[in-house]
Amino acid sequence: MTTAEIKKMSTIERLQAMEELWNALGHEEQEIKSPAWHGKILEYRKRKIENGEAEFIAIEDLRKDSL
Repeated sequence: MTTAEIKKMSTIERLQAMEELWNALGHEEQEIKSPAWHGKILEYRKRKIENGEAEFIAIEDLRKDSL
């Protein structure tokens, strides 16, 4: 399926297609490996938490800021 074909789909159709793709990926037998940079970011964030340097905000505040 091409990008042009996807753009012709309704929002509902695209959401349904994404859901089907996620379901299919979830049933893959081989494990999908995360890229190395994911691990680096997680380690960085973990160190910030352990050192008391992490800042936390409520999800409601995050949503307000993104509007």
